[in-house]
Amino acid sequence: MCIQAGTASAAALAASAAAEPPYAAVTTDRPIEFPRDFGSHPSFRTEWWYATGWLTTRASPLSGQSLGFQVTFFRTRPAIDAANPSAFTPHQLLIAHCALSDPQRGRLWQDQKIRRAGMGLARAAEGDTDIQVGSWTLRRADEVYTVDVAAEEFTLRLELAPTQAPLRNGEGGVSRKGASPQAASYYYSLPHLAVRGTIIRSGRRDAVQGEAWLDHEWSSEYLESGAVGWDWIGINFADGAALMAFEIRGAHHEARWGGGTLRAADGAVQILAPDQVSFVPGRTWRSPRTGTTYPIEWHVRAGTRELDLKPLMDDQENDTRLSTGAVYWEGAVQAYEAGHAAGRGYLELTGYQAPLSLR
Repeated sequence: MCIQAGTASAAALAASAAAEPPYAAVTTDRPIEFPRDFGSHPSFRTEWWYATGWLTTRASPLSGQSLGFQVTFFRTRPAIDAANPSAFTPHQLLIAHCALSDPQRGRLWQDQKIRRAGMGLARAAEGDTDIQVGSWTLRRADEVYTVDVAAEEFTLRLELAPTQAPLRNGEGGVSRKGASPQAASYYYSLPHLAVRGTIIRSGRRDAVQGEAWLDHEWSSEYLESGAVGWDWIGINFADGAALMAFEIRGAHHEARWGGGTLRAADGAVQILAPDQVSFVPGRTWRSPRTGTTYPIEWHVRAGTRELDLKPLMDDQENDTRLSTGAVYWEGAVQAYEAGHAAGRGYLELTGYQAPLSLR
């Protein structure tokens, strides 16, 4: 996922910025622990909770229709003087994105919000997942996540219930993003979340059920100098296995770093080194709105597994320039293995329209 100060807020941040605050560092001597790390980590520069999944409509004239959804809540700590006592000082910014992949429509339904923390506008609680940006919320109670997002053109009200233990990515939850040890994040995933709830589009209400994936990641130095973006997948396999894999790209789309985590159906976990992961692009699609070209079909090698990825629909471009300043492709994909359907998940492609900034 990507985050940076949007154009509208950048001037305000620069006007009140002083010396850059000391950000917390990712270190291998502090492994991820639960339930402590379900909550926010405000001393780090950047953090996100990111839920994606496949839904099927039921009990409606379109019963059986496949849809994809994405809901992401970001927290970022700007380079603001922490000693500034003003209640209007944006010591933390909260940003939210949501999108619905609807083949009947042919392109994303999408929306976004950005608020400063405090004053009832937004919050990201410590200790457990409890995030609010305006009226949008993501909360965890009794192990179940609830999503309540009333966007401009659609509404998502979903419950996401774990069926598997959290998956710590990297060594003890420390996921390297480059050759430098400082380029790293704390990172865990919750694959195979059982989803049920309601969506509303164009005044039509549909009950839905499906399966989702949730990522929670926080860092202060995510990308090394020269890295422009990444390609990422989270795949729920039909047999209960799960795969997270990524490649960090340079300015000429060369792979600079990679990695992943593969949990087999029997629960055995394999941490994938950079030389065990490769993303080979296939068919491309060009956005009619931004002119950006994205490779939307891929051949991915992750350890001994070889996957071919095909999108639910081509146009899954997310334009969030009013909040994070970024344009990226993020969409529902089907995974095939040796020509047979093997699982479903999400593919994220960042840095194709412009290099990412995570500051």
